[in-house]
Amino acid sequence: MKYILALAFAGILASLGWALFFMLKDGRDGRAKSGGMVRALTVRIGLSVLLFLCVLLAWKLGYIQPGGLPVGK
Repeated sequence: MKYILALAFAGILASLGWALFFMLKDGRDGRAKSGGMVRALTVRIGLSVLLFLCVLLAWKLGYIQPGGLPVGK
């Protein structure tokens, strides 16, 4: 489970980096914008939603437990 979460976070960060690359590259020197930034950010949103759903499912199935802080400390 830890590896899946780490892989999802790495994918989200890679997607953000890819969007930054397209933001800096597209539209310069008279070239048309390719839409790569929009695709990269769409992938990031999809990965974030999928990560949230996986964590919620893992909690419902009992694979992970909420920790929280002890009351009174």
